[in-house]
Amino acid sequence: MSRSLSILAILVLASLAAAAKSPVGIAFYDVDRIYDTIPALFYDDADYTPEGRYGWNSERYHRKIRNTAAVIDSMALDIVALWGVENEQVVRDLSAACREAYTYLHRTLNTLDGMDFALLFFADRFAPERVETGRRYLYVEGECEGRTLGLVLCGDTRTAEWLVADLRDEHPGVPLVVMGRVGRIPAEKLGLRDATARAEKAGRGNIRRAGRWEMRDRMLVDTLLDSSNADVYARRYLVDQKTGNPLRTYSRGVYRGGYGYSLPVFVYIR
Repeated sequence: MSRSLSILAILVLASLAAAAKSPVGIAFYDVDRIYDTIPALFYDDADYTPEGRYGWNSERYHRKIRNTAAVIDSMALDIVALWGVENEQVVRDLSAACREAYTYLHRTLNTLDGMDFALLFFADRFAPERVETGRRYLYVEGECEGRTLGLVLCGDTRTAEWLVADLRDEHPGVPLVVMGRVGRIPAEKLGLRDATARAEKAGRGNIRRAGRWEMRDRMLVDTLLDSSNADVYARRYLVDQKTGNPLRTYSRGVYRGGYGYSLPVFVYIR
């Protein structure tokens, strides 16, 4: 092999090694109730139908899908956890609307409002192997960059603490990333650290309440993992410039055509 070819081969291998060690970006995004327009049989979604209180029709539905997909694409992260999708068809439409080639995972939670979790991910960076659902939570365990990783998606603060404690007992040694509505659980006692605490201390948050930002959704990362750059994903177009609040789909019952009442949170792990 010539010297130039040898150098080229070394550079290629070095590039591949660097790519393999690149951090994995993970986001949690409450998408603020993406219902389809078809009345459900087992829960009440009457407000989100063409004849309902919000006049939820195909045009508004598809705009919501496009808006949400645009946010996901602009984050360009490897794994995006979604809370607030009605069913698999919604997730399928959302995945198809994204420019990036995301694979999706959806599970029905049988909630009273029909809201579910879903996961969009790049299949070359995360491969689900085990899925568990319960009261407003989704646990997905899989291979991520050559190691097992457990993703815990929480939609209820009352669930988070006992859920993480149980997972520690049932899956010892599996590093966890716990995200969503986790409340003030004792992170350190559970082998976690609040990666979003620094952003919160700086005055940032992902929802607006009483004129102030509040960190409702959080990213808790296992102490076995390195984490960096955790923050709220805030962009000018996501915020109403008159009020300073997230630009919502509906505001006081009036259709605004925005993105939702909350902003995504994210973290990078190794």
